[in-house]
Amino acid sequence: MKTDNALIVDYDAGNLHSVRRACHEVALDAGICADPDRIRHAQRVIFPGVGAAGSAMRSMRERGMDEALREVIDQGHPVLGICLGLQISLDYSAENDTPTLGLIPGQVCRFSFDRADLKIPHMGWNEVKVVQPHPVLAGIEPGDEFYFVHGYFPTPRDQGHVYAQTEYETVFASAIGHDNYFATQFHPEKSGRVGLRLLKNFAEWDGQC
Repeated sequence: MKTDNALIVDYDAGNLHSVRRACHEVALDAGICADPDRIRHAQRVIFPGVGAAGSAMRSMRERGMDEALREVIDQGHPVLGICLGLQISLDYSAENDTPTLGLIPGQVCRFSFDRADLKIPHMGWNEVKVVQPHPVLAGIEPGDEFYFVHGYFPTPRDQGHVYAQTEYETVFASAIGHDNYFATQFHPEKSGRVGLRLLKNFAEWDGQC
């Protein structure tokens, strides 16, 4: 079995080619892969996604990607979740009442506001505030903004898993992690210079915190 340096998980959740292009900008040769056997042998995995939690989980289970992802994490290889990839890494999503992967204890809730000027989904640039250091967030400074598109947000059970926060009426976790798994609610591949910095950090991360 070929061992790939880096693979982007293809589970019919879209947004793969923009992630791949951004990886190439930071000299990370990441291929797009729908084969769970190759995923479980990869040295580094990116787990992106846009869309709905229910359909994403169905696709993950049908393809065997859920178990492959767990195996990669158990082996200690660095894994990066992005947007929907982050959301389905928790235990449960309120979107379509969906049990999810359970990589990090917690759940995903829907934004709900009384103010008419706050739109759902939360879309556009917003500040990401680092609340505890992590190698993937190295060099991210106060005031740095990343690009978001989401109507749901993560609520990890243990605040020790929260590495960055963002405010959109409420303060929510925008980067979470545990051991060799790290995930962002924002899209680094759509976030220009600071997004590329984060991806470069991931490309150099050894999975240790």
